[in-house]
Amino acid sequence: MNEGPRVALTFDAEHPDRPLCPPGNAERILDTLAGAGARATFFMQGRWAESQPAAARRIADEGHLVGHHSKFHARMTLLTDDGIRADVTEAEEAIREITGADPRPWFSCPFGDGHDDPRVVSALRALGYRDVSWHVELADWEPDRTAAAIEKDAVDGALDHGDGAVILLHTWPGPTSDALLAILEGIAAGGARFVGIDELEMTP
Repeated sequence: MNEGPRVALTFDAEHPDRPLCPPGNAERILDTLAGAGARATFFMQGRWAESQPAAARRIADEGHLVGHHSKFHARMTLLTDDGIRADVTEAEEAIREITGADPRPWFSCPFGDGHDDPRVVSALRALGYRDVSWHVELADWEPDRTAAAIEKDAVDGALDHGDGAVILLHTWPGPTSDALLAILEGIAAGGARFVGIDELEMTP
């Protein structure tokens, strides 16, 4: 059994809003993960799951961890308590219906906004969630980020952090899917193994 340091690859599954978003990119990511036998965590936007039901179901069917990434990708601090409740509940219902998986308790705040806000954290906790942040942010959404740069920063960041590193990626940038195999190979060559967020000891 591999007892090396654990690395959690996380993908925010959401609608693209920048260039370099080829069709079928999420499926390419899933193909690469399957080929490498690597498990990841996907934080799904409710609207994305509704628009991409086959990909959303495939994520759950292939054993990846399903998390929650809001319904509309609004900044959580801009929502009222009732707004947070409505957004989270509506998305949860869609994710459950489409994937057959319960995304609780794993929540990733859009833009990371609200992850350290006591009101947002309290509202999420009341709904059965806790926010999951990250250690390695690759800015793969930026149009000038190349696959080579994403790969290097992912591998270096994961190995520099050591056990329990959480890496933030997205399902829609083309350079992310281009870089993924090299990321997997580079991190594995450093002795690390891939796990879901649920396989880490997360602080509530």
